[in-house]
Amino acid sequence: MKNLLKLAITIAIAALAGCAAWNTPPPQLGEARAAVEARLGRPTNVYQLSSGPELEYATGPYGQATYMARFGPDERLISYEQVLDTPGFARIKVGVSTQQDVLNTLGRPTEKSYLSLPKLHVWSYRYKESGVWDSMMHVHFDHDGIVRMMMNGPDPDKEERRFFW
Repeated sequence: MKNLLKLAITIAIAALAGCAAWNTPPPQLGEARAAVEARLGRPTNVYQLSSGPELEYATGPYGQATYMARFGPDERLISYEQVLDTPGFARIKVGVSTQQDVLNTLGRPTEKSYLSLPKLHVWSYRYKESGVWDSMMHVHFDHDGIVRMMMNGPDPDKEERRFFW
């Protein structure tokens, strides 16, 4: 019985610690990279930009937010923003942006696929369109890794099933 009680207390403490990390206030501009990582934890990816490092904090394959923490050459925070939204997608330029540009702007995709007939690689990102609709943005790349098309639509995993078959 004592061991069961100890296990329950340990689980409760771990759950509360997880909630506390989730509700952590955002980092402040000018904070050192070490302080940001101590607050937010290990990033899901780190990108080296010419202006300085960029840390990606993706919320997972079913998450609809990715936060990018960008640092200057002195490793002080210069911006921290949620990038899976209309302004974030607007930074991607059809015919100009590359796969690396998309990674630096939006972070890792939710999923990757390939369309054989038009010969396009597709990176898909889950997001909350206008803060309301469960959507996916599909970024299409040609064989040279240049964005050729962007298309959004409903997130198929969150759509209501209306048919029995």
